[in-house]
Amino acid sequence: MMTDLSPVTYPALEYRLGDVRDRNRMIELFRGIDIVVHSAAMKHVPASEMNPMECVKTNIIGSQNVIDAAMANDVKIVVALSTDKASSPSNFYGASKLCLEKLFTYADSQKREKNIRFTVVRYANVFGSKGSVIPLFLKKKSQGWLPVTDPEMTRFSITMDDALDLVYYGIANGWGGEIILPISSSYKVGDVATAVAPDAEQRIIGARAGEKMHESMFTEIDAPNTAQRDKYYIICPITGTAAWNRNDYCVKTGAKQVPDGFIYSSEKNKSWLTVDAIRVLLSKTGN
Repeated sequence: MMTDLSPVTYPALEYRLGDVRDRNRMIELFRGIDIVVHSAAMKHVPASEMNPMECVKTNIIGSQNVIDAAMANDVKIVVALSTDKASSPSNFYGASKLCLEKLFTYADSQKREKNIRFTVVRYANVFGSKGSVIPLFLKKKSQGWLPVTDPEMTRFSITMDDALDLVYYGIANGWGGEIILPISSSYKVGDVATAVAPDAEQRIIGARAGEKMHESMFTEIDAPNTAQRDKYYIICPITGTAAWNRNDYCVKTGAKQVPDGFIYSSEKNKSWLTVDAIRVLLSKTGN
C-alpha cells in the first residue's frame, strides 16, 4: 500500500521546489544529500512526439543536470527511472530514456575516485498509474464502448509496490553502471478492456504514432551482458567501459547468466495476467 508522505504525517520531511532543467537549482538542492532517486520525466508518448525538444530538455538535459549536481555534491547513490520503451525505441520518449540510460552508465564509468554510484532501473507499465490505459478504460466504460488500440497488443505489467521495490533494490543492491529490470507478467490490452468492462464494445482505433505492438525489456544485443538475480534481470556494463562486468557480478552475487540471443519480450513471456487476475488487481486499487 502507498504511504501518506505528507508533512503532517511525517514532520521531518521537507519539500523543495525545483526543475531538473535548472542545473544550478539542482546543485543547490543536492547539498548534503546521500541518495537521489531521479524520477522526473516527460513520459507521455504522443506529447513527446509532438514536442520533441521539450522532451529533450527534461529527459536528457535534465538527467545530465542530475548527474552534474550529484557529482558536485558527492552524493553517494543515484537511481534513475527508465522504461521498457528504451529497449529498441520506436518513439521519441523511448529514445530520450535510452539517452538517460547511456548518460548514467557513462557517468558511473567516469566517476574515478568519487564514492558515488549511478544505477538505472527500467520500469514496465505500472498497473493503473496515471496516463496508463486502465484509468482511460475506467473513465470510458460508462459510455458502453472502449477505444482499444489492438486487443492482441501486449505489455509488461508491475504494481506500484513492485515499482517501489525495484527502486529499493537498486539502492540496496546496485553496483553502479547497471540497468535493473523486473521479471514481470504480461497482459493483452483486450483482456484489460474485458476485465474493466466485460459488456462494453471494444472499438479498434489502431496504435498511436510510435507505439509498438509488443514491448521488450531487453533484446539479444543486451543478452551477453545480462544476468538474472532474485526477481530481476541485471544488464551489466559492457566490458572495457567499467570497473566490473557480468562475470564479476555472477561470481560475487550468485547471479545466473542469461543465454546469448535471449530476448525478454511481452508477447513471448512465460507469465501472463488473465482476465480474472486483472480483476483482482483492479479490486486492490479500489476499482
